[in-house]
Amino acid sequence: MVFMRRCFLVLLASSLLFISACGKASDVTTTQKGLQKQIVLWHWLTDREEVLNELAARYNKLTGVKVSCRLYAPSDAYSQKVMAAGQAKALPDVYGILGEKRIFAAFVNAGHIADLTSYMEYNDSEWGKSFFKKALEVNEFLAGNEYGVKPGIYGVPIDVMNIQLLYNKKLFRQAGINPNIPLTTWEEFIAVLEQLKHSGIKGLVGGWGETWMIDCFAHNYAFNIMGEEKVVDTIKGKVLYNDPDWVAVFRLFDELARKQLLVSGIVTMGNKTAEQLFANEKCAFAFNGFWCVNVYEDMNPDLEYAAMLPPRVSDKYPMVIWGGAGSSFMVNDNSRSKEEAINFLKWLTQKAQQTFLSKQTRSLPSNKDSLEYISPILTQFADDMDVVSHPNILPVQENPKVLEALTKGIQAIIIGVKTPEEIANEVCTIKAKVMNE
Repeated sequence: MVFMRRCFLVLLASSLLFISACGKASDVTTTQKGLQKQIVLWHWLTDREEVLNELAARYNKLTGVKVSCRLYAPSDAYSQKVMAAGQAKALPDVYGILGEKRIFAAFVNAGHIADLTSYMEYNDSEWGKSFFKKALEVNEFLAGNEYGVKPGIYGVPIDVMNIQLLYNKKLFRQAGINPNIPLTTWEEFIAVLEQLKHSGIKGLVGGWGETWMIDCFAHNYAFNIMGEEKVVDTIKGKVLYNDPDWVAVFRLFDELARKQLLVSGIVTMGNKTAEQLFANEKCAFAFNGFWCVNVYEDMNPDLEYAAMLPPRVSDKYPMVIWGGAGSSFMVNDNSRSKEEAINFLKWLTQKAQQTFLSKQTRSLPSNKDSLEYISPILTQFADDMDVVSHPNILPVQENPKVLEALTKGIQAIIIGVKTPEEIANEVCTIKAKVMNE
């Protein structure tokens, strides 16, 4: 009898340990009778930790639902945690996906992300219509997508982003250039860069040691020179990378390098270093995203600068810039607090909360009704949200091996070891191999 009792206690203790371990591993809070409702949210946003915690406290006071915001940084460590939790089916109620569309799709197909279409279809729902359309498109899978994901919206944007050119008004004036006259063409851009150079002022900086930044700049001009349809056809393999239009894109980098209009060392420079150079007024132009407003404010509050669209090369197609949703949250489709999680995200993206978040973090709100409260420099970014695109919005995405060949090839052009034509042919070779795999 004593033996049986001991066995029972051991089994009971083991069961409790197992249940406790499962609860800890899953990080998904269940709603039990008599217990406070709770939502667990994972994020990587170090600059918004305090603000998210404040908003979570307000939501708890308003609804009685506790939102536990848990920061995991840096972003690489966060991504690894999410990937591991996905494999272990141990994801929280709310989290974000950092990575390519294929990773996003894999989580959807694995049943880890809830389909939110019925909650926010922007043609029918006030919630969906409150967002920038391009921000929703980043989180949307269209019919016939290459990943086999059921068409729908699977994420909630909490801010939006785009990447533009920034210019220093003070340095413009030093070089005798009127900072209030917009530069609209590539020829005007080159002329201003050369005038700056003759005045002893360095020209364009960017974190082009990070190849995605080069990809961004190149695709801006690919859209402008050949249009979206031809870019998509290139990804599909219908157009070759040695097409004259692609060679024209590569020649832009060659021109900037040959005329010494880029800051020295740009191809090995991280974006943080590039931001420091521009903030400290060591160069006149920077290629950067909306997040720079926050960065520059911390580095040099007196910096006098403005944002502008990259100047167009062609009048045939519009200048399109990278942009869309900045940060997005997804709801775990397996969460026992799924409805509570959706309700929290609805509240978080309402006008009042978006305004507070934007003011405190100097970010661009995803709710269009909150734009009247943002700073003048952020307004310059927001005004161009109607001309944004992004690889994750396109119906197809380029193979990473091809993108690596393209971006590293452009770096080779900039340092003068390869010509635009050579890189065009090399990328074609890599593309052909990928297509035949």
